[in-house]
Amino acid sequence: MKIKFDPNLDFQKQAIESVAGVFEGQEICQTNFTVAPLQYTTQQLIPGMENNLGIGNRLKLLPEDIHKNIRKIQLQNGLAPSEKMDSMDFTVEMETGTGKTYVYLRSIFEMNRLYGFTKFIIVVPSIAIKEGVAKSLEITAEHFKELYDNVTFDAFVYDSSRLSDVRNFATSPDIQIMVINIDAFRKSFTDPEKENKANIIHRSHDRMTGAKPIEYIQETNPIVIVDEPQSVDTTSKSKEAIRSLNPLCTLRYSATHIDKHHMLYKLDSVDAYEQKLVKQIEVAGVEVKDGHNKAYIKLLSVSNKKSPITAKIEIDFQNKGSIKRKEITVQSGDDLLEKSGGRDIYDGYIIEDIYCEKGNEYISFTSNPEILKLGQAIGEVDPDEYKRLQIRKTIEEHLDKEMRLRPQGIKVLSLFFIDRVANYRWYDEDGNPQKGKFALMFEEEYARAIRKPKYNTLFEGADLDTVAAGVHNGYFAVDKKKDATGNEMLKDASGNTAADESAYNLIMKEKEKLLSFDSKLKFIFSHSALKEGWDNPNVFQICTLNETNSVIKKRQEIGRGLRICVNQDGERVHGFEVNTLTVMANESYEKFAEQLQKEIEQEEGIKFGVVEEHLFANIVVPVDDYNNEYLGVDASKKLWDHLKTTGYIDTKGKVQDSLKTALKSGELELPAEFKEHAPQIVAVLKKVSGNLNIKNRDDKKKVSLNKAVFLSPEFKELWDRIKYKTTFRVSFDVEALASKCAEEIKANLQVGKARFIYRKAKAEIDRGGVHAEQVQETASVYESRSFDLPDLITYLQNETNLTRRTIVKIINDSGRLESFKNNPQKFIEQVSTIIQQQMRLFVVDGIKYHKIGDDHFYAQELFSDNELFGYLQKNMVESRKSVFDHVVYDSDVELEFATAFERSDDIKLYAKLPDWFKIDTPLGTYNPDWTVLIEVDGKEKLYFVVETKSTLFTDALRPTEKAKIACGKEHFKALGKEVGFAVTNAFEDFSGKYV
Repeated sequence: MKIKFDPNLDFQKQAIESVAGVFEGQEICQTNFTVAPLQYTTQQLIPGMENNLGIGNRLKLLPEDIHKNIRKIQLQNGLAPSEKMDSMDFTVEMETGTGKTYVYLRSIFEMNRLYGFTKFIIVVPSIAIKEGVAKSLEITAEHFKELYDNVTFDAFVYDSSRLSDVRNFATSPDIQIMVINIDAFRKSFTDPEKENKANIIHRSHDRMTGAKPIEYIQETNPIVIVDEPQSVDTTSKSKEAIRSLNPLCTLRYSATHIDKHHMLYKLDSVDAYEQKLVKQIEVAGVEVKDGHNKAYIKLLSVSNKKSPITAKIEIDFQNKGSIKRKEITVQSGDDLLEKSGGRDIYDGYIIEDIYCEKGNEYISFTSNPEILKLGQAIGEVDPDEYKRLQIRKTIEEHLDKEMRLRPQGIKVLSLFFIDRVANYRWYDEDGNPQKGKFALMFEEEYARAIRKPKYNTLFEGADLDTVAAGVHNGYFAVDKKKDATGNEMLKDASGNTAADESAYNLIMKEKEKLLSFDSKLKFIFSHSALKEGWDNPNVFQICTLNETNSVIKKRQEIGRGLRICVNQDGERVHGFEVNTLTVMANESYEKFAEQLQKEIEQEEGIKFGVVEEHLFANIVVPVDDYNNEYLGVDASKKLWDHLKTTGYIDTKGKVQDSLKTALKSGELELPAEFKEHAPQIVAVLKKVSGNLNIKNRDDKKKVSLNKAVFLSPEFKELWDRIKYKTTFRVSFDVEALASKCAEEIKANLQVGKARFIYRKAKAEIDRGGVHAEQVQETASVYESRSFDLPDLITYLQNETNLTRRTIVKIINDSGRLESFKNNPQKFIEQVSTIIQQQMRLFVVDGIKYHKIGDDHFYAQELFSDNELFGYLQKNMVESRKSVFDHVVYDSDVELEFATAFERSDDIKLYAKLPDWFKIDTPLGTYNPDWTVLIEVDGKEKLYFVVETKSTLFTDALRPTEKAKIACGKEHFKALGKEVGFAVTNAFEDFSGKYV
């Protein structure tokens, strides 16, 4: 199988033309210089060696010509223009997985075709990338020869023991491409005493008649291409090393540049995603639900900045009968039993030491032996159980994709990152590889998964008992160590030491073989330090099984699997329906998306939701039928100033809600000179603004008092009847309560074991940011009994104030004690909730209200003291008869009533009762809806409090709601002021109550 390359991808051609365009106007020419012959060698080693004439690149353009070319390219590509020509350093930014290696290799041939340049050096940061570039040169050689008339070229990896290659580089008239690791020429010393410490390339050689190899290179004036500059030229030493090559120019290619020189072309992660040039990302996370049966403590940070020394920890806190995980600050002597809201399982966890030495931070406890280091947690679910589930889910995702993609000739690969190699493979004293815990877990889970009937077609004729051992392998540095006998310990799973069959070659060098169905290997385990340099187009799942808290950058993690996949014919298969990368994250998908967005902002300098001054410069302006111009930088700046003045963007260019509203309604205000370009301007702005859905703040309005009603004697009379506060007393039958509670617990208690919740979401990336939307959720039970059972009776006694005898009777009669062992905390929470709920409902039947006294009431002034807001289009309606000029309603039923009150001649005035008007009940406070003054036949006045509900059938009301309404009735009865209390669902029904 051979990977095929498509020479006609527009975005790649644009990048190649952008680089070649720098030298537009340059004629084909070269420089010549003399090269001393190599000493002590037979001339026939390399044909043509007797040639002592060196050939180099030569630039004839003036700096101002190049500056003009650069600005033209930047304008076309929508980039900020370079103000001055201060260096020959150029930058090309391309998202990982979009073929930057192909682009810079083809740019070499293009520059040779147009301008005759022949000397090129590719500088790489690491061995892995050096291997990758060498491999790319090998597999593209045929492709480039077809494209460029069979041009002769010589590509080699620099090796300090083969100096004849360097001489040949200088003298050959053909295209010369040298791949060199920065470490091979970073150490140079001007001090001759220390010369033996310098790289060989910088040392004088007898064979070169005293010359240094680097001098041959300098004379050629090579074009230097830096691959992953953020890892190559970050120090002053390496910058100096690159200058020592005497480059004609340097071209830097990466997805994440630190120093951005003259930017020629930019294809960032958002462009790549929107044009579907990379895989779509899907994030899956595993979270634990209801696992609160152990004392969970996680040390987040320590601080000795001021006295006393403190630590920030995360614990499970009990509040109102339920458990929430929260951060708290503690100091020495703090008792976590108190801090957790009285949870017994924290008994004995009293903070003793808080130790702040950097790199050795910890906390310890007085009565418990545990020492908790920074970032560590105790009382969590067993980490190995969690990892096992991640492995299981990765295998399932893999097999599901294999079912879909294998018929299309696509081999599916999965990549596991681990941070401790011994977890996958370790060696005994004789150098024999042994399986680590993750390898064993993988084989168990794989063997289990493939027995599912739905995967039968994938394993026809295979021995299901042995197949698992052959589908996974890993490559780690430890594999290259020598055993006791001095042999290399690099062995594949079968134990043969044949180097050509080794896992290293298959994973690192033989990309095509790995992609073919002939190779059984599908699951690759790798050390998480494998950052850049290795990737494979057919990686569809990435799972990180790290045990430490070392954070791999999200972009590095996904970068290994972003490329568009290939089929068995070596052709790329496009489209998101095939190309979806599933990342098994160690956190929720929301956190993952948030972190990914932060990294993209930091590393690529993309400002999500920000309009930059040059944003409109490359909008195309037709001159006539054949020619176009661009809007240009000055016009773009003018348009930006207009957007700022009108308040569409702030001073930093951040998109404001007013711009989103204008774009949504199609009412964007533009100066007259830009009107004809409005469609393009709107399209550009929509892309930057992202999601246009916003809550319309302009509709938010403060509601004012309607003084005519508020100050009228009629309203005062109405208010004086309903304003008084009451208190209540209750009595109930304990025996009946106990049996009702037992009955409810028996029927409604649902105590599952702790669960792992697996949630998966599609990540969408656009100019507005990274958004994740959930697409799937599944639950798995977590079988764990390694916890102590808490004191159930005492806990329930504290929560309910019932006697121990009553609680024991309720638990025994319910017959559900067995569920307690499954998940003690969940059992306690639910039983406590059921008992409290039944108590509340019971007490309503025996409730009696009493007016507290004439000086306990809600003052009428509270209406003017409390501000009220609503949204014009959403929840408020104008009013003449109410205390306020608008009624803010909570439901459609309330809107109907407000409208009916306004229409009816019987209703003299009314008020929607504010939320500060509360009646105390055993089930919490109750806030009725309306108070109304009615005048029948112009004579008799009636005073009402009205509760509006969508249904009058009490069965359909929630029990709590029903009980609160019953309490309201009793409250107004106790006031004895001839106030009617009505529950109604329509105005017609209500009018029947007073007519």
